Amino acid sequence: MAQTYDHPGERAAPDPIRLLAIRDTPLSVDEVLTAVGDASAGGTALFAGTVRDHDGGTGVTGLGYSCHPTAGAELRRVAEEVADAFPVRALAAVHRVGDLSVGDLAVVVAVSCAHRAEAFEACRRLIDDLKHRVPIWKHQTFADGTEEWVGA
Repeated sequence: MAQTYDHPGERAAPDPIRLLAIRDTPLSVDEVLTAVGDASAGGTALFAGTVRDHDGGTGVTGLGYSCHPTAGAELRRVAEEVADAFPVRALAAVHRVGDLSVGDLAVVVAVSCAHRAEAFEACRRLIDDLKHRVPIWKHQTFADGTEEWVGA
């Protein structure tokens, strides 16, 4: 049977986008979770992307993120599309730019919905579309002295 959204708490909130940012300061999982808190949400899904110590079998010593001036506007478009496609109660996404070290948070996104399945699906779509469409580029430095741009 198809899911119906007859109860107001199961429909999308009128303005579910609570936090969107591209920052050059450390990110906070707690800030993002707080932003998507909603008493009518039965499920909250969160993704936190961190800088790992390797890529493609080569050690990573650090990386830097940079973005195009339109990145914030594209992040908003992505968020609006996710909010339109799912019954989102609240949504948040923050991405870091600048120099990061191994273990640092690079991106944190979260979505709350009335039900867990919708929250998982919406969160997955949010992070996937963010990574594919928002013009943010990664410059990796490897332990062997080489470097590469990703997404540029």
